[in-house]
Amino acid sequence: MFWFTQGLSFLPLFLVVSSSSTFIVCYIISVFRRDVDVLFPYISDTGANPPESCIFGLMTVISSCAGIATIYARYKFVERLNEEPVKVKPHLNTAALWLGMISCLGMCIVATFQETEVTYVHDGGALMFFLSGVIYIVLQTKISYVIHPPGSSANTFRARVVITIIAIFAFFPSILKSAIKQRKSLACIFPVSAFYKSLLSLSENTAVICAFFVKQTQLHRHKEDKDYPFHVASAVCEWIVAFSFIFFFLTYLCDFQRFTIQVKTEYVEQY
Repeated sequence: MFWFTQGLSFLPLFLVVSSSSTFIVCYIISVFRRDVDVLFPYISDTGANPPESCIFGLMTVISSCAGIATIYARYKFVERLNEEPVKVKPHLNTAALWLGMISCLGMCIVATFQETEVTYVHDGGALMFFLSGVIYIVLQTKISYVIHPPGSSANTFRARVVITIIAIFAFFPSILKSAIKQRKSLACIFPVSAFYKSLLSLSENTAVICAFFVKQTQLHRHKEDKDYPFHVASAVCEWIVAFSFIFFFLTYLCDFQRFTIQVKTEYVEQY
């Protein structure tokens, strides 16, 4: 018997392979077609134009479905452990379940609405995906602490702690899409205070750090752009957070080898 056929370990394995393939394949295609820059494109940029947008949308939806199945299986595993001496607060497990589902919904929104066409909806979906995803892995790390050693090993818990810390620190720059525009164009955006404007040496313009509120209209960036450093920081951190999620689900492999889920069919009595 192959190791990935034990228990439900194929679920996180399929999720890891499908999601990483989505990012890597779309990146390769978009770079080959010169739709994006080789260095520091946003993940969404690699799926903005056809044909990579079609591949990005399809593979992301598949990954989100795999994510839903994996997250639900994890929920049932922790629920089963609660029948033993190990006790996890039910509301903690339930909150992790719903946050994971919201994150998967955000993935579907990101895949369906391209950033160059429906920017605000796309950015809202990205916010759902990243924010809910980070909170989800934080809660799962907490749960891992409570259920080990019977639910997971100490090394697995340590690995999840490291991945979670990396994801948290990379999360905030990843949602910063910076824009430097004239003041009249920023009626609905939050302007930064004078202190930060001077700190960023942008005295002639209003410096704005936008968390998913700036319209992304170009896929190619230039080092001469005033907001290029912000773009680099947010793009790099976006990739770090995305692959932090992937590596976190990779740590589920050993846990998922230990259980299965069965569907029970019962007749409904007719009166």
